[in-house]
Amino acid sequence: MLVQPIDYFLVAWFVLALASTLYVGLDQYRNNPEPVVMKWGFILVTLYMGPLGLLLYVLADKEPRPGEHEVFTRPLWKQGVGSTIHCVAGDATGIILAAVVTATLGLPMWLDLIVEYLAGFAFGLFIFQSLFMKSMMGGSYWENVKKSFLPEFISMNFMMAGMAPVMSFLMMGRDMRAMEPTELLFWGVMSLGVIAGFVLAYPANVWLVAHGLKHGLMTERALPAAKRQHAQMQMQQANARGHGHREHGHDMASRKGNGGHQMRSDATTPQIAALGVVSLIALGIGMAAPANWLNLRLSARDVGGVIMPQGMIMDRDTPADAMRDMAAADPRLVTASYDLAAKGDRDLPFRMENGVKVFELRASVIRWQILPDVTVDAYAYNGQIPGPRIHIRQGDRVRINVTNALPEEATVHWHGLILPNQMDGPAEITQAPIEPGQTYSYEFTATQHGTYFYHPHAKPDRTQALGLYGALIIDPANPADEVAADHDYVIELQEWLVREGLTYPSMPMDGGMPNFFTINGKAYPSTDTIRMKVGETLKVRFIGTNNGFIHPMHIHGGPFEVVARDGETISATARFLADTVNVGPGQRYDVVWTARRPGKWLIHCHIPHHTTNNNAEEKGGGGLMVVIEVT
Repeated sequence: MLVQPIDYFLVAWFVLALASTLYVGLDQYRNNPEPVVMKWGFILVTLYMGPLGLLLYVLADKEPRPGEHEVFTRPLWKQGVGSTIHCVAGDATGIILAAVVTATLGLPMWLDLIVEYLAGFAFGLFIFQSLFMKSMMGGSYWENVKKSFLPEFISMNFMMAGMAPVMSFLMMGRDMRAMEPTELLFWGVMSLGVIAGFVLAYPANVWLVAHGLKHGLMTERALPAAKRQHAQMQMQQANARGHGHREHGHDMASRKGNGGHQMRSDATTPQIAALGVVSLIALGIGMAAPANWLNLRLSARDVGGVIMPQGMIMDRDTPADAMRDMAAADPRLVTASYDLAAKGDRDLPFRMENGVKVFELRASVIRWQILPDVTVDAYAYNGQIPGPRIHIRQGDRVRINVTNALPEEATVHWHGLILPNQMDGPAEITQAPIEPGQTYSYEFTATQHGTYFYHPHAKPDRTQALGLYGALIIDPANPADEVAADHDYVIELQEWLVREGLTYPSMPMDGGMPNFFTINGKAYPSTDTIRMKVGETLKVRFIGTNNGFIHPMHIHGGPFEVVARDGETISATARFLADTVNVGPGQRYDVVWTARRPGKWLIHCHIPHHTTNNNAEEKGGGGLMVVIEVT
C-alpha cells in the first residue's frame, strides 16, 4: 500500500531502474565487447542506481561504433568509472544482502553496519574480485586475493563511508519503514546509499587505476586462432623482458585466451599507506558519526516500521517506546471507513444474563471523517468516535466484554467509578494488558450516579489520543436526585494531529501539537446544531476526553449554572453561575443553560486556535464549536 508521497516516487524510480537494467543487460550481451564480470558489474550497478547506472554505462562504457571500444574507454575518468563499478557491484551486493539478514534477525543498527561492512568487503574481495576476475588477472585464486586485498580494502572503506551515514540517517529518520526489507522505502534508501558510496569511492578508484593497483574497463574480443597465438607469444616475450603493456586497464592481455591481465604499479608505499589511512578515517567518520544524533542501539524489530510526526526531536537517547508511542496510525490496518454522516456516542445496546447487563466493546482501527475533506485514521470502540455511550442506572450490575482488535495492547479504565480493584483497568498494575485478539470481561455494580467516561489505561497517550474514549452516563436510582433540564447534550472533546494523510496521536510535546479539534468526533462546521425554544433549559455534560490540553468551554447568551463536577452533584446551595469552565483531561462538568433570547448561540473553547481547522477558519470558525439555535 502506498502510504506517503515518497512511495509514488519510489515506484516510478524502480520502474525506471528495471527498464534501465534491462537495456544495459541486453546491450551488454548483444553489442558490448568486454569481459563477463564487467557486463554483470554494470547490470548490478544499474539495478542499484537506476537511470544513473544507465548514464554511466552510456557515457563511459557502451561501444559507440563497432571496433571503437578500446579507444572510447581509454580516458582515465572512464577507467575510474570501471574500477568503481568493480567495487560497487561486489561490495554493494554483499552490503544489501547483509542488510536484509540483519534486519530480519533484529540486530541493532550499530551491529548492522559492522556486519554489512564485513559482508560487503568479503563479497567484493573473495567473490567479485578474486573469483570472477581470476581468468583475466591470471595466477591462482589466493594469489589474486593477495593482490586484490589492499586496493579492495581502500575502495570498500570509501564506499562504506558514503553508504553508512545515508543508511543511518534515512533508516532512523521520521519514516522507519526504511528499516524493513519488506517496504519499498528500504530499497530506496539502499539505492541512495549505493549512489553516495559510488560518489565517495570514485576519486580513490581513479587514483588506483592510474597507478596500476586496480583494473579499469577492459575489452574482450574473440580472436582468430592465429592472432590469438600471436598475442600469447607477444605477452610471453613481454613477461620475459619484465615489462607488460599497461594503459589504465587496456593492454594486450585484455583479449580472450591471452593468459591474464598483467598490471604493474608505480605507486610508492607512503602513497598507498596515506590513502589507506585516509580511507580508514573516512570509514570511521561514516560509521560512528551518526551515533552522535541517532540511537543506533535500536533495530528494525524495536521500531517496527513506524512513521514519526514532523518536528519530533529524536536523539541518541530516544527509546523505541517513545517512537512507537508517537507514530502514525498505520493506514494499512484500517478495517472500516465511515463518512461524515456517521455519528459517535450512540447508546450501546445490552443483553440481560442472570440479572446482569452485558455490553460488548470492540476496539479496532477505522477511518473516520471529521470534516468534508478531512479524515483521521483512528482507534475506535465499535466503529464510533466517540465510542458508544454506556447508559445505565445506579445499582445496576454490569459486565462489559472488551475485545482488542488493535495492533497493540489495550485495557479499559472506568474513570471516577468506585469498583473492585481488579476491574479498574491500569495495565501491569491491576491486570495484564489485553493483547491483540484477546477479550477481557469487566464486571461491577454501579454504586454512583452522574457523568463519567471510559478510556484505555495501556499507553493512553497514544490509544486515547487516537480515539479510544466514550461516555458513561449513570442515572440516579432516585429520579429526584437528577438535576432536570429540557434537553440533555454530551460534549466529548478531542485533539487530532493530521499531516500528509497520516494521523498521529497529539500530545503537548515537540512534533505532537494538534491541528484539528473535535466535539463528539466532528469539527465545526460539521458539528451538531442544538435546537431549542426560548425559555427551555439545556444540560450540557462537558467530558474531558481530551488527552493533553485544557479547554476553557464558554457558552454565549448568558451564564449557566454549574450543577455537578466530576460526577458529583453539587448541593443546591453550593451551585454557582459561570460562563466558562476549564475542562482539563479527565474532568467533567454538568451545567444548565437557559435559552433567554432567540438566535444562534455558540458553545466553544475560548482558546482561538482550538476553534480553527488546521489553523484556518471556515464559516466563522472551526474545531471546538457547537451552535445552539433558539427560536
